Amino acid sequence: MVAPAKPSYRLIIALVLAVVMMVLDQRTPWAAPVRHALGYLTAPIHYLAHLPVDSGEWLSEQTQSRGTLLDENRRLQRQALILEQKVQRLAVLEAENVRLRELLNSSADLDANVLVAEIIGVDPDPNRQEIVINKGAGDNVSRGQAVLDSQGLIGQVVDAGPLSSRVLLITDASHAMSVQVNRNGVRAVLAGVGQSSGLKLLYVPDTADIQEGDLLVSTGLGQLYPRGYPVASVTSVNHQAGTPFAHIAARPTAQLDRASHVLLVQPTQTPVRAPTPAEADNDQ
Repeated sequence: MVAPAKPSYRLIIALVLAVVMMVLDQRTPWAAPVRHALGYLTAPIHYLAHLPVDSGEWLSEQTQSRGTLLDENRRLQRQALILEQKVQRLAVLEAENVRLRELLNSSADLDANVLVAEIIGVDPDPNRQEIVINKGAGDNVSRGQAVLDSQGLIGQVVDAGPLSSRVLLITDASHAMSVQVNRNGVRAVLAGVGQSSGLKLLYVPDTADIQEGDLLVSTGLGQLYPRGYPVASVTSVNHQAGTPFAHIAARPTAQLDRASHVLLVQPTQTPVRAPTPAEADNDQ
């Protein structure tokens, strides 16, 4: 037969002690130091017990924080790119407005009706100095009109289509025009050499009073271009022994390779052709 279970005196004693300790803890202050001491002893155990939970929460917060920071960083980068593009565009518009104001100011000095046009093309042929503008016959543009920018003469319309026109630049090798030295009125013929910055004076006597730095302006002869408008400045004057003519080079005052807008004046007459040496002598 199985012997009856003996009562667990240890459990009973533990319960009695627990009740006594609870009563004493509530009624007397002597147990408080013991409770505090036990708290110090059990604190590391509580810390270790909560460490996995706290670590998981910390990692989750860090992951979310990193993701938020990355998203914010990408958003700020996009905004910075957009703002940089706007700043660049504003700089371009500001420079363009300056050029347009210069054009409008220069048009006030002309005794003629003018039309503002935009350059939309450049002839890729290196042997041709031509540009294309966005004004044509529909805008009353016609062959022979002079074209200027805020700094000086650019060229002349050689073909006017319905919506656009071709302009022959003064630097083209086939172009020549009458000019005079602004300092003393000496006249000469200025011709292109086929380069955007190259011009030369034709058949100028070796004794002519023309100096480096002289400003050359249009004479208005033949009504090809407006009279008295800047065309070029003399860059070099070379005298060679045994030759009757001086070698004089000049540079356009107009910004032929940088202009974006131009002015057109009313139609003029037949373009000036390059004169012969005899005609140049008679003109002097």
